[in-house]
Amino acid sequence: MSAFISSRGGHALSTGSLGVISACVPLFVFLIIPAHAETAHRAQLLSNTASTPNPSAKEAVSARKDSAPKTAESGKVEHIIVTAIRKSSEHSPDTTNLFRHSLGFSSYSAGGVSALPVLNGMADDRVATIVDGMRIDAACPNHMNPALSYVDPDSVSTAVAIAGITPVSIGGDSIGGTIQVERRDPIFSSNGKLLVTGHVRGDYRSNGGGSGASGSLTVANDMFSLRYTGSYAHASNYRAGGSGRQVRSTSYLTFNHAITAGFRKDNHLASITFGQQDIPYEGFPNQWMDMTNNRSTYVNGKYKGEFDWGTLDARAWWQRVDHVMNMMNDKGGHTATTGMPMNTDARSVGYSLKATIPLGPSHTLKLGSEFDHNGLNDWWPALPGSMMMGPNTLHNINNGHRDRLGHFVEWDARWLPRLSTQLGFRNDLVMMNTGDVSPYSWTGMMSMADAAAARAFNAEKHGRTDTNFDVTALVRWKPLDSLSIEGGYARKTRSPNMYERYAWGRGGMTSSMIGWFGDGNGYVGNLHLSPEVANTASVTVTWHDPTDDAWEVKVQPYYTYTHNYINVMRIGSFSDGRQKLQFVNHNAQSYGINASGRRRLWKSEAYGTGELRANVNWVRGQDLVNHSGLYQQMPTNGSISLHETWHNWSGRVEVTLVKRKSTVDWVRAEPHTPGYALLGLGGSYRWRNFLLDASIENIFNQKYYLPLGGLGIGDYKATGLPLGPVAGMGRSFNVSLTASF
Repeated sequence: MSAFISSRGGHALSTGSLGVISACVPLFVFLIIPAHAETAHRAQLLSNTASTPNPSAKEAVSARKDSAPKTAESGKVEHIIVTAIRKSSEHSPDTTNLFRHSLGFSSYSAGGVSALPVLNGMADDRVATIVDGMRIDAACPNHMNPALSYVDPDSVSTAVAIAGITPVSIGGDSIGGTIQVERRDPIFSSNGKLLVTGHVRGDYRSNGGGSGASGSLTVANDMFSLRYTGSYAHASNYRAGGSGRQVRSTSYLTFNHAITAGFRKDNHLASITFGQQDIPYEGFPNQWMDMTNNRSTYVNGKYKGEFDWGTLDARAWWQRVDHVMNMMNDKGGHTATTGMPMNTDARSVGYSLKATIPLGPSHTLKLGSEFDHNGLNDWWPALPGSMMMGPNTLHNINNGHRDRLGHFVEWDARWLPRLSTQLGFRNDLVMMNTGDVSPYSWTGMMSMADAAAARAFNAEKHGRTDTNFDVTALVRWKPLDSLSIEGGYARKTRSPNMYERYAWGRGGMTSSMIGWFGDGNGYVGNLHLSPEVANTASVTVTWHDPTDDAWEVKVQPYYTYTHNYINVMRIGSFSDGRQKLQFVNHNAQSYGINASGRRRLWKSEAYGTGELRANVNWVRGQDLVNHSGLYQQMPTNGSISLHETWHNWSGRVEVTLVKRKSTVDWVRAEPHTPGYALLGLGGSYRWRNFLLDASIENIFNQKYYLPLGGLGIGDYKATGLPLGPVAGMGRSFNVSLTASF
């Protein structure tokens, strides 16, 4: 349910469907405010136009605040006073970094802007990632272009990560949780005058010589709004902690452009966005290949309206992705006759309809329908003069498609002032198919394994239809003003992606080109995979100061049993010790505890406000067939930080702690990594229309390895040394300056 909550400063605050508070507070660049809730973690990132202190910007009215529909529950819940604390700006161009302090969140390290999100040990496609309402599938056999890589962090308005008990209204065809990222809604003037507002930002990172720039310009009156946003980010290879050696294949260059037109009248808001992203190159230290071009073009339309019967949220989108892989210089480079060209062409189109219908003062019904089509062609052109990669084009996925049609119903009920429930049911029909495939050669000696595999694949029926059902049951109880408890059960289902089902090559080279795990192994698909079915039980206990919000403790244990978990089995090995693996269904379990706490240490006019924050995450996953650990589970980790705000100044001192990675997946020969501790320092100062932010990360230049970074294939190809974990970034001095108008 949704509610409107007022804060001390008179700014708008709203609770999410699970009670998590997101703050629309000027002056706060990045803000996480946990509420008396449970499994959702929401970060509200304010646009620089919203935080502009000059008079013209103050006339701007957020469509989210004034035009977004309100439910019948508005004004009928307890008012909560929230004291927000400003957090330093994030310097990473990767949008996944916005979630790094969320409970249960981690990420597979990949390219500089393409990390894969992990929630409670579930990664990538197991997490439903939705950008501006669009469910975007990776268009690459290595998943180099995940959904979050298409959005620049500076353009994000809200970023929500929900692990565990995910409402059916925002999570279908997934078992690990949901990530929702929304760009800023159009803004309008409040008095009928012409509004011209925007911002410009530049940043620099010493390690790797990273630089970036972004900006926006809005021209609007009280009915029409037109906005342009653009961004650029670049970095060379970064240097590892301790040794200072270069970590190869970590450079990147990316551009984003978008134009949004908005129309608002009474309780109705419509907008359409045209955008394009270009990544001319991006290195991947844990992959055999690099991304040598990626262009995404999209159109996204939104409508939000309030009617007598309730509210309607409608969205429709189209996206085209042209993706090219080859080897950058760190891996030997490529020319017209060297390297290994791999091309992907993807088309996505879809819609989403959600209606919220009040059934009375204490009951709300949500109904929804969603459809998304993902068409994919994946082909590897012949390399002139190569006996291995020719003389024909290899067709890896030939006119493949994955269509999903989903419907849901969700009932929110408040039975008592301190007791509420949520019950949801969802059905997703997933339809997949692909055409016949072909190897580089049907007769050549070096293509014998692939030719036999292609014949076997073409002889089988490729079409598959999965009928999936999800159920969510959630109870929220607040026995005391200082104590809230939320718990429930969820049954979630996910169908295989196209590469898990349709990657057919069994040759050493072709199978090594498949896989988004960064482990150097080769992967083969399986036409006979069944959908994963996860049963999750979770409870969140929140104990907090009911009067002054001076402290809070949150503990969240969970358990998941997954039937038909898509894991792997060994079907061969390579001479260098790597494994050839095929996707198979096994049963698996995962369990863990997330916890966080905060305590205000002082608050005065003379010394400002100081707060101590801490969090810890522990997860353990196990394959119940081969009794190995599940792959790339983050070891026990957490952080302790001290934050200080005083007038226009803010600062932080943070220690990140990660335990030794000792539980690994022996089937994939996953490496162990040692534990480490990193110290970071940062601060910001706001003066008139300017915000200056600076930080030093890994102050002591600590040597460490990324537990979810996979193997350093870029370094291996350049030096010939044995494969080892990817080294983490050494000391970096970061600075950014934002000017608003």
